[in-house]
Amino acid sequence: MVKKREVIDKSGNKHSFSEGMAGVIATTSEICFINGAEGKLIYRGVPIEDLAEKSTFEETSYFLLYGELPTQKELHEFEKRLKKHRAIPATVLDVMKQMPDDANTMQTLRTVVSLMGLYEPKNDEHSVKETSGEVEKLIAVFPTIVAAIQRLREGKEPVAPDNSLSHAANLIYMVTGEKPDDYAARVLDVCLILHAEHGFNASTFTSRVVISTLTDVYSAVTAAIGSLRGPLHGGANEGVMHLLDEIGDLESVEKVIKNKLETKAKIMGFGHRVYKVLDPRAKILSQYSKRLAEITGKQKYYAMSKKIEEIMKREVGDRGIYPNVDFFSASVYHYLGFSLEIYTPIFAVSRISGWGAHIMEQLRENRLFRPTSVYLGDIDRKYMAISDR
Repeated sequence: MVKKREVIDKSGNKHSFSEGMAGVIATTSEICFINGAEGKLIYRGVPIEDLAEKSTFEETSYFLLYGELPTQKELHEFEKRLKKHRAIPATVLDVMKQMPDDANTMQTLRTVVSLMGLYEPKNDEHSVKETSGEVEKLIAVFPTIVAAIQRLREGKEPVAPDNSLSHAANLIYMVTGEKPDDYAARVLDVCLILHAEHGFNASTFTSRVVISTLTDVYSAVTAAIGSLRGPLHGGANEGVMHLLDEIGDLESVEKVIKNKLETKAKIMGFGHRVYKVLDPRAKILSQYSKRLAEITGKQKYYAMSKKIEEIMKREVGDRGIYPNVDFFSASVYHYLGFSLEIYTPIFAVSRISGWGAHIMEQLRENRLFRPTSVYLGDIDRKYMAISDR
């Protein structure tokens, strides 16, 4: 039940509304369905569990954008188009090399995407074909940008894309400089599928609001990245790793978590605005974190994560506070060799597909977003000359 806020304006009129637009229906969509009470996440009618088990990120992206699972030929052509646009323009890469070494990685991603918009042929057409072409280019180049961000921060030269590799495998390759084994590539593939779409979250809604003005796709995506950068939306998996490092070892988990609960400190990776049961994505990622811990022989982070989950279920599970998608993605990204600073940018590598799908859907029957607000300020103030202030 969404709690309403009631206020009375200066004219004495009473208004009831939902803070933060919680529960407010802004428009219709056919892209994603979430049942938070039952822990269900469905992309265009297909449960996330099926996609994670049977699909690939490329196929899921096509599905989100175009509404139907592709034929073998359609998927092949889609993959070819993505590979064609993986490279970063040399002039943009030169600018990236001049950016501050300590810049926030999400700010860097936002700036690079905005800059790349300058290289898109100027076209005010907002047809599905035109828009989908720009969206596909962004899906293709996001991994290259994010990998280059990590490499440059490490004082290394960016690694050029390898078009013999899948979308996920290529990202790992461009970050580490080494081609990943099939299992590591598949794990990241699943991560990208799970993060690709999640309804009208803050960044997705931002992309729809911005594109509703009939601006360009790059502006809408740049705005979405800016929204994702905020700590109330993105970055939770970074917080999870900080929490694990703060705790230090398995023996200290109980004491630290119980102390945080007693002091009402936030436990990163737990709780969700929508899910009141275990996030279905967290359930899937938990299994991959366990397997990666076994493969790498580094059991610490997985063991600590499971212990935290056990304590939280015991202490606050009855309040509907369970692990969300960020909780186990933190250890998964760690096992895959990603730097902490690009955890949220990797989220964007995935979510660009969802943003793109919503941008395209918004433009099909576009109406400019223009909500109202309740004015609570003065209505009869007199102007005072500056000499009298």
